[in-house]
Amino acid sequence: MGKLSLIIKREYLAKVRNKSFVVMTFLSPILMVGMVVLIVYLTKINDNEVRTIGILNESNYFSTDFQGTESTSFVKFKDIDLQAAKDTIQKMGFYGLLYIPNEQDLEQVASRSFFYSKDAPGSSLLDNLENVFEDRLRMQRLQELGVSVSDFESVGNNFEIKTATFTGEQNLKGITEIKAFIGGAFGYLIMMFIIIYGGFVMRSVIEEKTTRIIEVIISSVKPFQLMLGKIIGTSLAGVTQFAIWIISAFLMFGVLILVFDIDPSAINSGANNAPGLIGGAAYVAASDSAMQLYANELFRIPWIMLICFFVIYFVLGYLIYSSIYAAIGAAVDNETDTQQFIFPIILPLMLAIYVGFFSVFNNPHGPIAVGFSLFPLTSPIVMLMRLPGGIGEGGVPIWEVVVSILLLIITFIGIVWLAAKIYRVGILMYGKKPSYKDLLKWLKY
Repeated sequence: MGKLSLIIKREYLAKVRNKSFVVMTFLSPILMVGMVVLIVYLTKINDNEVRTIGILNESNYFSTDFQGTESTSFVKFKDIDLQAAKDTIQKMGFYGLLYIPNEQDLEQVASRSFFYSKDAPGSSLLDNLENVFEDRLRMQRLQELGVSVSDFESVGNNFEIKTATFTGEQNLKGITEIKAFIGGAFGYLIMMFIIIYGGFVMRSVIEEKTTRIIEVIISSVKPFQLMLGKIIGTSLAGVTQFAIWIISAFLMFGVLILVFDIDPSAINSGANNAPGLIGGAAYVAASDSAMQLYANELFRIPWIMLICFFVIYFVLGYLIYSSIYAAIGAAVDNETDTQQFIFPIILPLMLAIYVGFFSVFNNPHGPIAVGFSLFPLTSPIVMLMRLPGGIGEGGVPIWEVVVSILLLIITFIGIVWLAAKIYRVGILMYGKKPSYKDLLKWLKY
């Protein structure tokens, strides 16, 4: 046990004292925040670009239908022909020209209208233009059937059914997807840590093999102890780095609140301070009320429980995959030879992310979601997607969580045992690129 603790301490200190580890530990949160700010800034600049579209309307329709927005403005042309309008658009550098010809009825006008532009227009712009034609055509067709304008406007109102639990508690549309996305973010962090720090374990083993240090080490330490010490030591370094990232994120969030004078209580007071229900104010009040409900629902997520289980699944998941990475490192002589083994390891992680999103979003308690949340190689990610809904009634059954953790522990012990058998043979193998058949032989020794 004393030798194991020494190996763990050595691996841990070797990682945290590494210059690149220290730099990236404190630089990564800044880079991530900077990337988010850059994306928001670039998106804002892109949204501020106003596209000017000329309209040559020769018909008696659509005189007031096309209204400008924040991203699109319209310029109307009169008393010129189509070719002159095209030339004017190109000379003035406008985005395009909407040509509406003069025909006998609205149906013919719509069918013979064209949009001209230098390049193929975006689908969102075309959708907005087509919606104007569709609304006008739909209105005329209904009027021909005896439907008035007011009746047409009432028909177009959207409808959302109200939902609630059997106890009378209101449910919110899309809250299940939001919770799954939050859990998926935790699961994605686990996947990234497994890939990054699992690679550290593998490279550490390969380095010791190539420098022949391993021959000296195993004379006083059992291969199983050496491998387990590397896994645990590197895992602790990963947890340390993650904890620093979390603390840094909270500190930067606090700085943003102070610098930009953000009032967190505005979320709670928005609905209470809403103006009277007159015209557009009614919509604003309803919107604030809906946002308040979503905010309350997010606050009710058991964050402490979710973070605790994140640590549990992170450690167990990392231990399992690190054991596999260590076995690969013991089986090869250089990183180039690891490529044939890496994809089978990453595949369950990728499968967990994509299948987890599709299954948990649609049915978090369905057989696919439950199955992948119990399977040890995918449970650290899929189970975290389900846990934001809580544990117990209405959430993940307690027995599923217990079984999932027990299967992870059993799988870790089993993989360590198998990996140790590969380790004790592979660490002394030089100059030969092993195949899957060789690995099976080593397991029988």
